[in-house]
Amino acid sequence: MKLGILKTGAPPHRLETYGTYPEMFRRLLGEDAFDYAEFAVDEGQLPPAPEACDAYLVTGSAAGVYDTTPWIFDLMAFLRAARGRATLVGVCFGHQVMAEAFGGKVIKSPKGWGVGEQTYRVLRREPWMDDAGEIRLPGSHQDQVVETPPGGQVVAASAFTPFGMLAYPGDRAISMQLHPEFAPEYAIALIESRRGRSLTDAEADAAVASYDVPDDRARVGGWIRAFLQRPG
Repeated sequence: MKLGILKTGAPPHRLETYGTYPEMFRRLLGEDAFDYAEFAVDEGQLPPAPEACDAYLVTGSAAGVYDTTPWIFDLMAFLRAARGRATLVGVCFGHQVMAEAFGGKVIKSPKGWGVGEQTYRVLRREPWMDDAGEIRLPGSHQDQVVETPPGGQVVAASAFTPFGMLAYPGDRAISMQLHPEFAPEYAIALIESRRGRSLTDAEADAAVASYDVPDDRARVGGWIRAFLQRPG
């Protein structure tokens, strides 16, 4: 299977040693699991057509889907064209941009930052999932999906993020707000880079401490891999 990774952002400059977002996803899913292709969407590069790859994964980004940057409009147009023609996965910004493109709504949440390990309760078990009742993954977001797009169904959520994981059963598409691709050391470094700026010391301390407990990165990486490899 050919998997196109749609890069929509990059780690902060001083954290580049942890790798690019596409590299993080390749480590999560397995270097040999797919025939990978990378498209720098945030630099104006999109696949020539939805059929260029069997599936696409949209990465995270510091951008907001409500920004007026041209590449975001182009990405949403591509996702609408690809819906039902290629398998789609979105993570963080990817989750948000898919929801917005498909008719949902995303805002900068008045709840503030969701940062540190977050726990979602599984509300709907899909065929590519195991029997876990909840998942714990790194979170790093201010924006949230606040209206589900037509055809979207909530798979997992928390009180803080009620639309945290969505599935579009008729279109072979899923998305999630949390970051299974973030290794704990990168997530902690990202928190520290925001300490005293967008995060107070108390917020940063609590977020860092949340990584003392193991999470479900491997499990959810397996879910994504199973979803992508599931026969159409």
